[in-house]
Formats: sequence, C-alpha cells, structure tokens
Amino acid sequence: MSLIPFDKRDGFIWMDGKLVEWQAANIHVLTHGLHYGSSVFEGERAYSGKVFKSREHSERFHRSAELLGYTISYSVDELLAAKDEVMKANHIVNGYLRPVAWRGSEMMAISAQATKIHVAIAAWEWPSMYKKDIKERGIRLSMANYKRPSPETAPCASKAAGLYMICTISKHEAEKAGFDDALMLDYRGYLAEATGANLFLVINGELHTPTPDCFLNGITRLTVMDLARARGIKVIERHMKPEELENAQEVFLTGTAAEITPVGEIAGRKYTIGAVTKQLIEDYHAAVNA
Repeated sequence: MSLIPFDKRDGFIWMDGKLVEWQAANIHVLTHGLHYGSSVFEGERAYSGKVFKSREHSERFHRSAELLGYTISYSVDELLAAKDEVMKANHIVNGYLRPVAWRGSEMMAISAQATKIHVAIAAWEWPSMYKKDIKERGIRLSMANYKRPSPETAPCASKAAGLYMICTISKHEAEKAGFDDALMLDYRGYLAEATGANLFLVINGELHTPTPDCFLNGITRLTVMDLARARGIKVIERHMKPEELENAQEVFLTGTAAEITPVGEIAGRKYTIGAVTKQLIEDYHAAVNA
C-alpha cells in the first residue's frame, strides 16, 4: 500500500453530491464532527469493480446517522450511484471505500441542531489488510485494557467515529507490545471483538461467536455465518467468558478490511489455522468475487 499521506493523494472524492479534486476535499477546523464526534462512516470493499454488499452498507450508514440524531439527505440508491461514480473516477477495480457523514461548522457547541449534514465518499486501492505470511500463520492478539461500552452508555449499534477512540488506543498499545491487534471484552467481562473486527471461535467443529448486543453486528460477520450454515457448520451466538478461549481449536476475525483473518495467538494461547477457517476463507473469496 502506498505510503503517501491521505491528504496528499491525487484523484477525486465525492462530496455533498459532486466529485471534487482529492486535495480540495477539506472541512473547517471548527467542524462539529471533529470536536464532538458527531460522525458516522462505513468501510466497504470492491472486488472486480463491484462493491460487496453495497446496499447493506448504505442502509447501515443511514441507521448509524439516525442513532446519532440526524438524517443523511442522500437516499440509499443515490449513495450506491455515488460509490460507482467515485470508483470510476479513480479507476478503482479492487479497493476500499470510505463513506462518511458529519455535522458541519454552523454551530460550535454540544447542541448542534442547525448544523448541515455533510456526506463524502472516498475510494482507493487497498490489497489485503495483512501480509500474506501473517495470514498464513495467523495474527497475534493481546488483551485490551478498555472494554466495549454498555448500550445504555453509547449508541453501540451505530458505526460512529467516536466509538473507535478506545479501539485506536488499544491497537496502539498492542502494537507497542509486539502484537498485531487487541481483543476487547465487553462491559460485563465477556468476549467481544478485536479493535475493528468480529470474533469467531471454532470449538469441536462448531462456530461460536459473541452476541453483538454492545458492539457492531458486522456485515462480514453475518456473511460468514451464512457461509458456515451453508456448509452445514453449526453456528452459535452466545455470551462467552475469556477462559473459553482455552476450548477453541481455531480462532479468526472478520471484517470488511480484515476479511477473514486467522488468529495464531491470543495473549500466549496458540491456535492452528484449521480446516474450518481455511474452508470459510475459500468460500468468502468466492462470494466476494461472484
């Protein structure tokens, strides 16, 4: 992946209904979304020129904004067309898309009823999140200090920018300690997710995954569950205690950026990349390229 800073790249970004030059897609420093976290976003991948689960992502984009108390003025169909437009403008065939919506700069206070809701969509080439050799041996996870918050304290079903603050902190701490990512517990102490991907355990041939009642129910997560069921693999959603990591033979993460990423270690516990994980990786690759 290019090391060029994102604000120094060339191309086009779709912003408030039209394409603008990449480096001109700017906002004011007193934008409400920057100061108060009133921003929502999506992460999407395109394969062979087609955005995978594009409609589902745009529908969730709308729901996320509604949970933060505002409405995105572009319909789902308009967003689908905008994504196609920005991909063509940037000649993206296999890449990543980032739709984002935020409150503008008309008001600078916690109350921001009069702010304009802005929407932008960027797209760029992005191969696998992890290098091939890492995916072959599995990534290493530490245990995060922060926990996913209670739904009584934050709009956990929204893909809201502010909810990722503790994820960045946790991932940075993991990387400083020599790990690739961190596994987070929820506010009750149950297994939750990694900093940007959902968690799956393979236990005696069955697929176990935490109940997403205080973190995002990922679109990739749902896709992988459907693929597993189609293979006759039993899928169980439940609350799981950290000590149940000892019972797992295989562990993997799922997410738009992560796709299906095998886990080789969690805080000293070792795992193999087994038959279930390998089969689902193959099935997911076929699904996104169908």
